[in-house]
Amino acid sequence: MVARPISVLLADDHALVRAGIRSLLQRLEGIEVVAEAGDGHETLRLVSVHRPDVVLLDIGMPELNGLEAAARLAKEGSSSRVLILSMHTSEEYVLKALRSGAAGYLIKSSAAPELEAAIRAVARGETYLSPAVSKYVVDQYVRRTAEDEDPLGALTPRQREILQMIVEGNSTKDIARKLDVSPRTVDSHRAQLMERLDVHDLPGLVLFAVRVGLVEPRA
Repeated sequence: MVARPISVLLADDHALVRAGIRSLLQRLEGIEVVAEAGDGHETLRLVSVHRPDVVLLDIGMPELNGLEAAARLAKEGSSSRVLILSMHTSEEYVLKALRSGAAGYLIKSSAAPELEAAIRAVARGETYLSPAVSKYVVDQYVRRTAEDEDPLGALTPRQREILQMIVEGNSTKDIARKLDVSPRTVDSHRAQLMERLDVHDLPGLVLFAVRVGLVEPRA
């Protein structure tokens, strides 16, 4: 009996990156790319449609970043296993990924054999951390508890989503249209999140979002 291939959804906002990864995976036996997504919202939609075994998920995506998308999949009880793909090796990003429910963390500079190993490990139900992630990071994660203070913990998932869209330059009307809500609702969420964060201007929101890893600093 032939085993069913591991189904993979590629989520990255760069089409060329997705094309490169797809090309690598197509050469591997027993791994099949079933869909591609360019942002967090599209990722959630395609996961619900295709129910892939593994979601290869970039952190830095527009409107809803990879960590938020992973957290939503975990909250929804999705059976798809998330493998974060990132350029960051810092403790902060790795811990955020694991706390978001990711099953693995792979550095973008990894070689093709490591990509294959990570996908197969995560598909088997294991946790995979790139060797480029130091042992110190792993030890710190094991010692920490879920009660650790999270700067974003005071915000609801919708408020975090709107915060990201605000700092990415979307207007109230843009956000309302994309989320299919009224501008008044967006304004209400904006006022509430600014009050909870005690940040009352756009530059302050941008600095906060970068500091906590909600968005990546622009080059």
